[in-house]
Amino acid sequence: MLAFNLAGGEMDPIAGLRRWFARLPSWVRVAVGVLTIALGVVITFRPTTSLGVLALLIGAGLVLTGVLELTGGGEVEPGARPPRWRGLLAGVWIAAGAFVLAWPGLTVRVLALVVGIALILNGVASGLAAFRRGITADARVASGAFGVAGVAFGVLALAWPDITLLVVAVVFGARLIMSGVGVVWVSLRPRERRDATAADETDAAPRPRTWRRWARTVAAVLALVPAGVAASVSLSISSASPVVDDFYAAPRTVPDEPGELIRAAPFTRGVPDDAIGWRILYTTTNLDGHPAISSGIVVVPREGEGDWPVIDWAHGTTGVAQHCAPSLSPEPFESGALFVLPEVIANGWALVATDYIGLGTAGPHPYLIGEPTGHAVLDAVRAARQLDEARLGEQTVVWGHSQGGGAALWTGVLADEYAPDVPLDGVAALAPAADLAGLAGDLPSLTGGSLVMSFVIAAYAQVYEDVTYREYVRPGAEVTVREMATRCFADPATLVSVLALMGLSRDPDILASDPTSGPLGARLAANTPPADVAVPLLIGQGAADRLILRETQDAYVDGLCAAGRQVDYRVYEGRDHVPLVQPDSPLIPELLEWTRSRLAGDPVEPGCVRSGP
Repeated sequence: MLAFNLAGGEMDPIAGLRRWFARLPSWVRVAVGVLTIALGVVITFRPTTSLGVLALLIGAGLVLTGVLELTGGGEVEPGARPPRWRGLLAGVWIAAGAFVLAWPGLTVRVLALVVGIALILNGVASGLAAFRRGITADARVASGAFGVAGVAFGVLALAWPDITLLVVAVVFGARLIMSGVGVVWVSLRPRERRDATAADETDAAPRPRTWRRWARTVAAVLALVPAGVAASVSLSISSASPVVDDFYAAPRTVPDEPGELIRAAPFTRGVPDDAIGWRILYTTTNLDGHPAISSGIVVVPREGEGDWPVIDWAHGTTGVAQHCAPSLSPEPFESGALFVLPEVIANGWALVATDYIGLGTAGPHPYLIGEPTGHAVLDAVRAARQLDEARLGEQTVVWGHSQGGGAALWTGVLADEYAPDVPLDGVAALAPAADLAGLAGDLPSLTGGSLVMSFVIAAYAQVYEDVTYREYVRPGAEVTVREMATRCFADPATLVSVLALMGLSRDPDILASDPTSGPLGARLAANTPPADVAVPLLIGQGAADRLILRETQDAYVDGLCAAGRQVDYRVYEGRDHVPLVQPDSPLIPELLEWTRSRLAGDPVEPGCVRSGP
C-alpha cells in the first residue's frame, strides 16, 4: 500500500495512499464522493440546526477534507505524484477535525477559532507552495489564489465569530461539495484505472489535461472574488461604527441628586440652521435606585425670547450597545425616528432628547425596562433647564416612538411621584412597545423579530440575574445573538449577524423556549406600562405595522379603557412602523395640533376615544 521513491529508496506514504485509493473499485470511490457532497450540502443549508450537530458535521467534514487531501480529492489524476506539502495540509485538516470530534461540547466561538486557524494554515501552506520549483504557471497561480482566499476567509472567521456559520456554509461546505464532485468525476472516467495501473508500473504520473489544470486555476482565482469582497466589507463595516468619546465618561464623583447637569457641549450635527444645540451629560436613577449617568441632546430655536415649551423626546430602538446613542449617530434624530425636528423648532418649541442609560454612557442599557428609562426621560428635562442659554420653559409634552413609545408611557406613570418638578401637559406614545409579553410572543414570527429579540434578551440578561441565555436561546444561535447585541440597529455590521442567523437557514428561530414563560415572561409583564398615566394621552398606531402589531396594540388600549383611563387612540390606514412617524404621515399634523392644544390647556374628550380603521 505504500510507495517507494525509486531515486532514493525512501517510502512515500502520501503517494502510496493515492495509489491505494486509485485501486479501489469505482463504486467505492463514487460512494466517497457522494458522501462528501451530501455532507457539504448539509453544512451549507443547515448551519444552525444545533451546536452539537453542527460540531459533529464540521468535525467530520474537517477529517474528510484531510483524507481527500491525502488521496487526491478529485483535483488531480488518481495516479499522479502529489507534492509533499499536501501531506502537511492533510494533517492540519485531520487534526482540527479530531479536536472538534473529541470535544463536541465546544462553543461556536471555539468552533470559529478552530475553523479559522485551519483555514489560515491551509492558506499559508497553499501560498508557500506557489513558490516551489518545477511547477507549471497555472499550478503556481492556483496555489497562490487558494492560499490568499484561505487566509482571507480564516481571518474573517476569527474577526466575526457570529459569521463563522456563514463562512463554514459558503467556504467549507462548498469546498466539500466541489471535492466530492471531483472524486465522482474522476472515478467514473474509464481511463483512470488504466492510468493508475500505468503509474504503478512506471512510477510516472499521467499528466492532467491542460483544460483540467486551468479549470482548477480559474476556480482558485474565482475564490479570490468572495474573499476580496468579504475582506473589504469587513474593513468598511469595522470603521463605520460610532466611537464613544470622553464626553460620555462619568466623573470621579457622581452626584447623588438625579437630574444634575454634569457637562454640556455645543452640538450641531443634524440641528437646523434656525436652531442651537447642545449635548448634555446628566445624572439619573437606575432600576436599583442607585445614581446613574445618561446623555442626551437639547435643541432650541435660535431666535426668540425663550421660555420654550419642551418636547421631551424618547427615541425608538437604536441598539443596546454603548455606541448606539443617537447623539453619537451621523443622523442623531432620524436614527431614533424623529423626522420632524424642523417642525418642532418652527412651532417655537425646544427639544430635549435623552439617549437613555447605557447608550453613550456605561451600561447596561435597560432596553424595554420601564422605570430607569422613564427616569432618564424626566431627568433630561431637569438637566436641560440648567443650561442658561437654552432658556427652557415649564411646560412639557412627552413624545416617544416604538421603544420610546413605551418609555413615554412609563414617563407618564412615574412623573408625579418621581419628578413633581417636571409637570407634564400630555404624553404621545407612537407605535409604543407597550404590551411587552404580547410583543415577545409576536417577534418570532415577524421579519426582523430575531434582531429585536436579541436586544431584549441581552438587556434583560444583564439587568436581571434570573434571565439567562441558556434558558431562552438555542445553543447554535447564542454567539450570533450576543454579537447582534453589540451592534446598532442601523449599523452595517448588523447585516453580518442577520445573514449568519437567517440568510442560509430555513429555520431562523433563535429561541430555545417561549419568551413569555418563566423569568423572562414575568419580567416582561412587570415592565408593561400600567394604566396609570394621569395626563392626556395620545396613542398612535399604524394599521399595517409589521413590528408592533395592530392586534397587540388594540389589546393594550382595551386594558387602558377598561381601567377607566382617558386615551385618544388613533389608527392610521396603510402605515407601517417607521412610516407612521415620517413627515408625510397623516399622524404628524395631528400630533402637532394635539400638542398645541395640550400646551394651550384645552380640555380633552374624556374616556376612551378611538379613530381610524
